[in-house]
Amino acid sequence: MNTVKATEPRWHLADLANAASECIITNELALRDEHAVRGLDALDEVAIHPLLAEAFLQHGFGVAREERYITPRMSRRRKNEGPRCDLVLTPDNRPLQDPEAAATLFDNDQSVSLDAAYWLEVKIVGQFTENGPNSTWSSELLGTVRKDISKLAKDRRILHAGLLIILWTETTEIATHDLCVWQDRCLEAGLPIGAPVERSGTIVNRLGNNCWTLRIYPVHNS
Repeated sequence: MNTVKATEPRWHLADLANAASECIITNELALRDEHAVRGLDALDEVAIHPLLAEAFLQHGFGVAREERYITPRMSRRRKNEGPRCDLVLTPDNRPLQDPEAAATLFDNDQSVSLDAAYWLEVKIVGQFTENGPNSTWSSELLGTVRKDISKLAKDRRILHAGLLIILWTETTEIATHDLCVWQDRCLEAGLPIGAPVERSGTIVNRLGNNCWTLRIYPVHNS
């Protein structure tokens, strides 16, 4: 009978940032080799999620996509109800625990409980899009992204959480400046983010974007 759980994980943002940055680098190199007309910055956010999921898998993480938040699922029993998180990670390719199987003969002693997993929301914004300069650049950063922080912070049963932001920009300096402004405004608003881990690089300029910058911000319970 399964009575002892495997050691619960410790999370390091640098490991997550390395996996996410390798996702961008690997796929960008592939597109360059193909002489592709459209680059990563032409893909919508949902299309990049499976690329990130595959990169995390290659780095040894288990990945669950579109997993329901913990607290809302307790009051909404139907599996198609409640807000969902983009990616939920577990270490060592371990499975995510099914709460309905916990403490039963069907439980897996290698599974990771929902509150021990890492809940990662993803936001991707481009300074330039296929339609030209992004007119919603500021509103996406200052509005939509902050909503993801609030969702993670308000679920008190989520103990490990973060926000992955990927920006496509003309220069790295633009990304750094705007992320610092965004970060300051989040802190001024009392949003519970911690110090980020950052990675950056270049892409082929197809739309006006020359660079990519990613940051992972830890999000704490509010």
